[in-house]
Amino acid sequence: MSIKPFKQFTEITAPEASKEMLENTKKDFGMIPNLESVMAAAPTLLSSYNHCWEEFKSSSLSAIEQQVVYLTVNFENNCEYCVPWHTMLSQQENMPATEIQNLRDGTALEDKKLNELHQFTKSMVRTRGAIAPADLLNFKAAGYTDQQALEVVLGVATKVMSNYTNALAQTPLDEEVASLRWKKPSLRNNEEY
Repeated sequence: MSIKPFKQFTEITAPEASKEMLENTKKDFGMIPNLESVMAAAPTLLSSYNHCWEEFKSSSLSAIEQQVVYLTVNFENNCEYCVPWHTMLSQQENMPATEIQNLRDGTALEDKKLNELHQFTKSMVRTRGAIAPADLLNFKAAGYTDQQALEVVLGVATKVMSNYTNALAQTPLDEEVASLRWKKPSLRNNEEY
């Protein structure tokens, strides 16, 4: 039994409480990504996602570190929609191509500090926050702070909203990132993706 993808809205067809948010998204991105067009059905979700996105953007983690968190969570949650978008965003932040590919493959990063952030984030997702003490000690030994550990929680929460929405709604990938299509390595079965 197949489930139909969720309805997508525009700034004109969306529920009243979502219209202005979609208009702002269109101004910021030059378009409305399918994720936000689906989230618009639940204005409180769209508002929360937008707010968390902006708050994480203003965290003490650098733009590249933020993308490490986002791509790690996207990989762990198998979000075929979000990985292409964050691949593009990572490219825009000038993250080295090898590090982007490592994140897309779920492998260790070459940069030791970024790799500790990657490992810490992965542990946070896999243990639902109940990480081993050694994970936090390693994270802090790499130069990260308690504040940044908590900011990772915010990044994870932001991605849970988008990853779960995409899984539930079967959000179609936007044309703008179609060339960056992704499938989790363990699910590829030697197929082209």
